[in-house]
Amino acid sequence: MTKFKRLTALALTGVMALSLAACGGSSGGSSEEEKIGNTDQTEFEIMGGQSALSPGYKDNEVLNKLQEEAGIKITWNTMSDSLAEQVNIHIAGGELPDAFQGVGFSNYELANYGADGTFIDLTPYITEEVMPNLTKILDEYPSIRAAITMDDGKIYGLPSAEQMGTAGIGKEEDYSIFTIPQFSMINKAWLDDLGLEVPTTLDELEVCLQAFKDNDMSAKYYGNDPGSTIPMSTGFDQWCWGQNIFYAGFGFTNWINDVCNDLVLQPDGKVNFVCDDDGYRAAMDYFHDWYAKGLMDIETFSQDDTQLMSKCQQGYVGVSTWWYIEELMGEYAKDYVFLPVLAGPDGTKNVTVRTGGGTNSGQLSITEACESPANLLKFYDMWYDGETVMQLQYGPIGVFFTGQDENGVWNSITEEEAQAQFGKGAGELKSTYEVAGPKLILSHYYNDTFKMEDRAVERLTDLYDYWMPQVADTSTYPIDCVFTADELETIDRYKTDFQDTVAENEGLWLKNGGPTDEEWEAYKQNLNDTCGMEELLKVYQDAYDRYAAALAE
Repeated sequence: MTKFKRLTALALTGVMALSLAACGGSSGGSSEEEKIGNTDQTEFEIMGGQSALSPGYKDNEVLNKLQEEAGIKITWNTMSDSLAEQVNIHIAGGELPDAFQGVGFSNYELANYGADGTFIDLTPYITEEVMPNLTKILDEYPSIRAAITMDDGKIYGLPSAEQMGTAGIGKEEDYSIFTIPQFSMINKAWLDDLGLEVPTTLDELEVCLQAFKDNDMSAKYYGNDPGSTIPMSTGFDQWCWGQNIFYAGFGFTNWINDVCNDLVLQPDGKVNFVCDDDGYRAAMDYFHDWYAKGLMDIETFSQDDTQLMSKCQQGYVGVSTWWYIEELMGEYAKDYVFLPVLAGPDGTKNVTVRTGGGTNSGQLSITEACESPANLLKFYDMWYDGETVMQLQYGPIGVFFTGQDENGVWNSITEEEAQAQFGKGAGELKSTYEVAGPKLILSHYYNDTFKMEDRAVERLTDLYDYWMPQVADTSTYPIDCVFTADELETIDRYKTDFQDTVAENEGLWLKNGGPTDEEWEAYKQNLNDTCGMEELLKVYQDAYDRYAAALAE
């Protein structure tokens, strides 16, 4: 068998290629209908990615065992460098492997390669006969099926995701670890020294911050240099260490995510940008007052996370945000407690929650070169078993996983054990054995298959027990919405300018005050006329409506 099958599809005229694609055919080999029942091919060629520390997949014991069970043999052509370049060369030249694995194709690329026949539609193979594991998952999690279904109704890539949520620590409701990215915290030791209670409103917090400043609490309580106290320090619009959690007192939290910064899904299913709402404008006025009084760090808009951490771990900062108190505050962590979600001047408090890291469908696609997709997909269906995917992600049982607890849950190797047995840390050991590809780690696997790391358990416990009871509405825009080519072009045309305009004005107003009535109206007009806000809203609304419809099927 040659390393790659030479195909002629890309040499056809545009008209013929479109005609064949429309009929579901290709320029060479069997028709798609014939391929569905074809089980003759047992040797396959796979091209894709691998970790820089990986020795390759030829001798990977987990993959070899799966091939043996599936009755197939795979020739691997994997690399860590120049992957995208090599993939493009092979696709453009018509030299296609049977499948691409671990490449990370975007939905835009999947849709295009599916439309021109380079990638086949996997829908006919996602059945109980061919892929029972994946079929069961998609039936139980229709959101995953919706995330990998392109706007033409077809599936060109298998799902990949690493869900990490509260189901993984045995909780009834499953909230992603990313649901509330910022946990706010305050130095309670300083409050106690000043005879103040933990605040429950923004106005009360302002009183506390002013007291921290007036009494120079860093110097008074920790003996630091006079004038070293920073009442509150965060980053500006940063994921886990920004100021955004405090905006909840004005009805929103515009977290940074991979869609427009302040896109929210309202309970009625309508999409909204908060950046032109009256509550947004009120928040700018309110927090500018804090900044002007010296209650917010003057370096909020310029510092990085290491600078923030350094200030906190020297005992300078009274209030901040982070994923964990201990990691941010270091030896001073014992003096800090979480702040509640703080009510605004009119009693409002609303946290906008977010979804997790999303489902990717660009990690495994079967090409038109493959004569027996069913045989190959039976191999990949075994990846959708919990105990199998944990080994593909971390390493084999007996190497990365050292034993099971009384509930049959696997324990991973410790740092000390990894160094003693393999001469490398646990992270490096993982990178050596990790296989790139369609790995779907469901949240409950951490509860019934293998343990998650202790820090994640701590954060999810805090999220579920402390923060989520304060959330009134869990509506969230799904990160897995699938966009059409035209919609992606609209996003590409406007998104950067839109987000930059909002961020620049937000920073300007927080530092300098404003906006005036005239500035506010000019800003809103600019968002619509120049930054495409209405067009972006339509794109995100249409994509959500399709997602919701697919979910309901």
